[in-house]
Amino acid sequence: MEFTACRRLIMSAYTFRSSRPDRWVAPRPYSDASLRAQTYGRVQPMEAPSLAERLLARLTGRR
Repeated sequence: MEFTACRRLIMSAYTFRSSRPDRWVAPRPYSDASLRAQTYGRVQPMEAPSLAERLLARLTGRR
């Protein structure tokens, strides 16, 4: 009997509700590559090019 009284004190009737649903509930709409490129620009490399790579790209006209 003592255990059930203690358990009633621990349990709460309140629940957490967010104003916005989770990302997995409402996924982002599809956008093709041209729309992403228009919005965010070119895809950037993971590593910054070295000085030699930048000079070579500038000399050959590649960007």
